[in-house]
Amino acid sequence: NRILIVQTAFIGDVILATPIIEKLSAFYPDAKIDFLLRKGNENLLENHPKINKVLIWTKGSKKYRSLFQVVNLVRSRNYDCVINVQRFLAAGIITALSGAKVRVGFTKNPMSFLFNKKIRHKLIGQHETSRNLSLVRELTDDKYVRPKLYPSKADFEKVKELQKSRYLCFAPTSVWATKQFPSLKWVELILSQDDNWTIYLLGGPADVEECDELVRMC
Repeated sequence: NRILIVQTAFIGDVILATPIIEKLSAFYPDAKIDFLLRKGNENLLENHPKINKVLIWTKGSKKYRSLFQVVNLVRSRNYDCVINVQRFLAAGIITALSGAKVRVGFTKNPMSFLFNKKIRHKLIGQHETSRNLSLVRELTDDKYVRPKLYPSKADFEKVKELQKSRYLCFAPTSVWATKQFPSLKWVELILSQDDNWTIYLLGGPADVEECDELVRMC
């Protein structure tokens, strides 16, 4: 009746977890599905028709103090099932101490010994969305579901003026240096596009400077 999905990483990670929402909603239409994410990502699931409540973890300098505040919040909501999409210790602690009867996560999580449903994390040959869906296969089925967001009418209106010509969107930044395409390669890719395309560089407030530098280089 009460389900929590835990994904407190970054924007892309939350989006890649949305197939779980779709699958659980289809199989348990009367269940209240909550989603725990990190502060700054909550707008992704704002007004989501299949989410009952978005819980926010404010990660900062007092990470572990705030962590146990989140643990207490999760325990107070009396979840029947907690599905942990992450392989990191903090999310594992939240899941292990949640008080839920069903605690699902990947075997690679350091706290997985306290989960009662553990799924092998297969890194090679499988898309991230398929890995995430494997967490709920026993609770639902093995059919694939694509990621899905629910932008509001106001969201569509906000970008309407930007869509009057043909356009391409590039997201050139990443929190992880190992995932970043070199700046000169971005410039090469951008300049190789047909001049009839309008090109938009996407990112958050922290990415403005780097996107501006790419524009300058181009």
